[in-house]
Amino acid sequence: MSRNEQDNPDVRSDDAGPLSHGEPSPSMSRRRAMACLAWAGAGILWTLDGGVPRGVSLGASAVAAEMPAGHALTFVQISDSHIGFNKAPNPDPAATLQSAIERIRGASERPAFMLHTGDVSHLSRPEEFDIAQQIVNSAGLETRYVPGEHDVIGDDGRAFFARFSPDTKGLGWYSFDQQGVHFVALVNVLNLKAGGMGYLGDAQLAWLAADLKGRSHSTPLVVFTHMPLWSVYPAWGWGTDDGDRALALLRPFGSVTVLNGHIHQVLQKVEGNVRLQTAMSTAFPQAAPGEGPGPGPLKVDPSQLRQMLGIRRVDFTTLDGAPTLGDTTLAS
Repeated sequence: MSRNEQDNPDVRSDDAGPLSHGEPSPSMSRRRAMACLAWAGAGILWTLDGGVPRGVSLGASAVAAEMPAGHALTFVQISDSHIGFNKAPNPDPAATLQSAIERIRGASERPAFMLHTGDVSHLSRPEEFDIAQQIVNSAGLETRYVPGEHDVIGDDGRAFFARFSPDTKGLGWYSFDQQGVHFVALVNVLNLKAGGMGYLGDAQLAWLAADLKGRSHSTPLVVFTHMPLWSVYPAWGWGTDDGDRALALLRPFGSVTVLNGHIHQVLQKVEGNVRLQTAMSTAFPQAAPGEGPGPGPLKVDPSQLRQMLGIRRVDFTTLDGAPTLGDTTLAS
């Protein structure tokens, strides 16, 4: 069973400053945690102003004011659909995934494609993959996938890779180019220890180095994976053991955006030209780092659920800077 269903020791809390700058301390106050959830629930439009991230509420007026007309590339990210989950707070994650896809399909500007950053299913069952694939395909967009730990139960992801990424290198990692942006899919959910961090491994890191070798450092990079490459909260396994090795290969590039799921909420870290960003789930929220006994579905009032689920739109206005990220809840 996955780390989300493991018991974890309680973690003491104290205040340690803004989460979006540098790594959090091993403890975190309830005030900080609730602030993070409040931002995630509202839907945030992230921009970079002089290299400093700035968030504004993602209402219609904010989008109109902040999003320039005419984009070099627009795509969307969804994550953590958990089709097959059937308990509180969301006994029907297929319905909320369908709502997310309807929002994407109804957007005034059609995205070029979609990324799914893992946990398509809850228990890696064929019928769960079938339902998820049918709903996602209804968006009418090419969709690129990476697996979550829930997608590789029992067979090291063979069924997932055969269905969702049959032409990948090694065990599911791959790259592609779209309109001048280089995209890299990394897999960090294989051979995990219960409650442990993600892991990339020497073979995948060697492939990443070869994939980036010779590329102009002015090429914008978008890396997508399931578990965070940075250590969000190691006590809950929210990070990747060898993520620093991957980040060292990415840092020479002028614009790097790293997108992941797994923790079911929006948190951000900026290191120079590298921006790392977690995403909301379309199925259920999880608690802020350090709040409660451990990770897992966070029970909320049914009337509040859709305020804590969402999708992300990514816009490259030009290819000589960082993209703009807009996170929208299913209640927006």
